[in-house]
Amino acid sequence: MPLTDDIQRFTELSARLTGFPAADLAATGLVEVYRDVAAGELGAERYERLLREFRDPRGPSTATLAIGLCAEARSVTYLWYTGSWPGPPPRLVSSRAYAEGLVWKAAGLAAPAAAPGGYGSWAGGSGR
Repeated sequence: MPLTDDIQRFTELSARLTGFPAADLAATGLVEVYRDVAAGELGAERYERLLREFRDPRGPSTATLAIGLCAEARSVTYLWYTGSWPGPPPRLVSSRAYAEGLVWKAAGLAAPAAAPGGYGSWAGGSGR
């Protein structure tokens, strides 16, 4: 994936919002996909404003969040953790996005039904 300024800015924003290092986010292979989703859902003006306001290492001011960036920041965070864009109803980006959701990594688990155990894994079950 070519590292454009926009991708870099979105990755930095995402790392600040999620608490995961930029390298971990890049390892999902979804940075560009999520950038496109966020830009499309938020619209160009709100997306750019979000990137601009969160670029400051001290973070946005309380006044800035009160003016409306809180919902946008929450939506991007939700996207990374669940693989879905929030809304009535939430829109799953893809099955890969579900499997790569940060919620699973934060819990130290694999996404249910996303990583099959392989041929015959069911046969070695416990409880016999």
